[in-house]
Amino acid sequence: MNELALTEQQRNELVTTIQQNGITDLIKPLVKEIFLFDTFIAGTSYVDKAIVDSLSPDDKLILRREENNKFDDKAVLVLNADQFKVGYIPEKDNAVFSRLMDAGKLLTAKVKKIDKKGDFSKIEIGIYLTDF
Repeated sequence: MNELALTEQQRNELVTTIQQNGITDLIKPLVKEIFLFDTFIAGTSYVDKAIVDSLSPDDKLILRREENNKFDDKAVLVLNADQFKVGYIPEKDNAVFSRLMDAGKLLTAKVKKIDKKGDFSKIEIGIYLTDF
């Protein structure tokens, strides 16, 4: 018998887990977040202040390549969990990240620290590569 084959009981437990919790709980142990770099979010002064003010340390952020950016062909957008624009990865830091994303790698970010200075918020983030 193949050592990787599931018994009937294991199959039933697997199906029950998927039905009750979805597939996400099964995949989580296989996902690793690899820390790559610390930076900050650029351009926060140009987005809705309420979106910036809603962020807190440890919030997860979405990174997405921005096509057709007339100022930076390597632009990487930073979005909150609701997919509203928070800003960008600074141009001085985005070359490697844009290449990784263009190659199909999944990058995410997490808020590390927020310094408010009047109407300006400096948001420090960590960038992570999600590996399966």
